Order: sequence, then structure tokens, then C-alpha cells
Amino acid sequence: MSPIDLLVNSTIRPDVRAVASYHVADASGFIKLDAMENPYHLPHHLREDLAQRLADVALNRYPAAAYSTIKQRIIDKLGVPAGYDVILGNGSDELISILCMACAMQDRRATVVAPTPSFVMYQRSAQFAGMDYVGVPLKADLTLDLPAMLDAIAKHKPALVFLSYPNNPTGNLFTEEDIVAIIKALDGFGLAVVDEAYEPFAQQTFMNRLPEFPNLVVMRTVSKLGLAGIRLGYMSAAPQLLAEFDKVRPPYNINVLTQVAAEFALDHVEVLNQQAAALRAARADLTAALAVMPGVEVFPSAANFILIRVPDSDASHAKLLSHKVLIKNVSKMHSVLANCLRITVSTPEENSTFLDAFAASQAA
Repeated sequence: MSPIDLLVNSTIRPDVRAVASYHVADASGFIKLDAMENPYHLPHHLREDLAQRLADVALNRYPAAAYSTIKQRIIDKLGVPAGYDVILGNGSDELISILCMACAMQDRRATVVAPTPSFVMYQRSAQFAGMDYVGVPLKADLTLDLPAMLDAIAKHKPALVFLSYPNNPTGNLFTEEDIVAIIKALDGFGLAVVDEAYEPFAQQTFMNRLPEFPNLVVMRTVSKLGLAGIRLGYMSAAPQLLAEFDKVRPPYNINVLTQVAAEFALDHVEVLNQQAAALRAARADLTAALAVMPGVEVFPSAANFILIRVPDSDASHAKLLSHKVLIKNVSKMHSVLANCLRITVSTPEENSTFLDAFAASQAA
């Protein structure tokens, strides 16, 4: 064994060495339908205004530590209840990490529970924080197995339960009644984290129910709204909880360019909302087009992507790549996703290109 291998083995945790890095596919030259991004740019005149604002940013200074201006815009524009504040993160990934670090006990192994398959960072953040992770499989139709979730909560007394609403990668909304049942089952010992990353497309939220449930945390991101490049997430909860989470948040975790860009975008949030409405309409059209294709099963989606099942996902994915169309092959994530592909809803032009390439791949 080489000296560097000995060094790695003696300093890096075995469970870290055993996992692969989070992989992001190179999309150069492809129609990119693999990452649930908004395909639309801001209008030209807004981009010019934004460029001027960014040019005036004091890059030589640290960001404002409290982020009061951007937080107030989020509260005013995005439906945070009166009397509630938000914490900002470098994307929702950092918020998930903050929650896990704040809830990981030193005197015992705390547990995270989540439906599976779901967003991979729930498990990764739990692992890296030193928590146990319990994944509760979805039913065969990809709906939530509530009895199994309640059994896991009763058995493991988790500190955190993550609920993606709608779920990624399946796209479906778990029922409001099931989520309320989970929140109530955690009362007194655990937090229910409702991750509303796709709220602009689902138009369903638990944000307004924060005052009703002291153990509820609602987390969102502006990535899916059309600002994936600036990496900004936010979460709200009871003020006493937020005060504790804020102790874990790194100082200056939101850079000045992100702060100014987000403030500007939220001043023009109606443009982003119009783009979300266009994508919801395109989702319906794309769903209908896929549903009539032989051998294709289309699952209901409340997000900006659609999950489908095909006879051979590996072959379909490879043929789409040959047509320079990049989607996500999720078939290896979990057994309930066998032969499943996830397609981001895009512009009418890109959706049409995908449909043509996909039809050709199924006919071949």
C-alpha cells in the first residue's frame, strides 16, 4: 500500500471511503432534461438591469451576516406566515445538512426516516452527520406506505422525518392526510421536514400550517423556480427551532452575488411565476403525448418532471443519448423504479425534440 493510501485509510472515515461522489453528468452539447431546471431565461431588459446591480456589488466585503433584506423579500413574496422567519442555505442541500448536524446527538445515535426512493441527500447528510438512516419503501404504485412509515416512527423514534412534497424522483404528491398523520406521530420527540422544492409546480404547501404544528419544518429552494444557478434555499419553522438551527449555519453562507440576484428576481417574481405556469401547461401536454405511446407507463406528476416506465430503460436512455438528449435513468435507484426514466419538462421545442427522439428509440 502506498504512503498516500495509508494516509487516506488512517484519516478518512471508512463509510466515506466506501461511497461514490455525487455524480453530475456532463451535459455539453445535449438537450438537458435530467436536472429539473427551468429552461427559460429572464427577459432581456431584466437581464440588463440585473447586470447593473451585480456590477455594483461590493465584492471586497463579506456578505451581510443577517441577510435581512433577502429574508424579508422571501417572507413577503413566498407565503411565509406572519411572525415566522427563515434561514437561508447554499441550496436546499445545505439546509438538509444543517438540520442533520443540529439533530445528531453525541451521546446516542439519532435516526432519520424518509420514504424511499426519495432525494438522495437525505440519506447522505444523515450519514455524514453520524446519524442512522431508515428508508421506508414506497408501495408498488409509488404512493406512501403510511402504516410502514408509522411503524418506523414508533420503532426508531427519529429526530427527523424528511418528506419530499412532491417526491423526487417519482413526482407524486403524498396525501395531505398522510403527512398530517406523520407530523402528529412525531409530536414530542421528532421533527417533520416537508421539502417543497417543487412547490411552484405542485401549488400545494404546508407553509401556511406552520403555526398549527410546532414540530413542522418547511423547506424550499428557488432553484426550480428558475434560479438554480444562484444556489439559494430557505426554510421556516417555529422561532425557537430556527434559533437553534441558526447556530449550526456557517457564517456568510450566502454570497453577495446570490443575495443581490435573488432580491432582484423576487422583485420580479411574477415573471418566474408565469414561467412556472407555462411549464405546468407543458407538463400536461408532455404527459398526454407519452401516455398514448405503446409500452409506456406514465406516473402522475405534480413537479416539473415526469416519471415513466418503459420496457428497457437502459436501451432507451442510451438511444436518447445518441440523439443528444439527456434524461435521468433512475432504474437502479430502487426496485420500485425498475425500468423507469425521469424527464424534465422543458420548452415546447425541447419537449418536441425529446418526443421525436424517444419515439424513435422505442421503435428501434
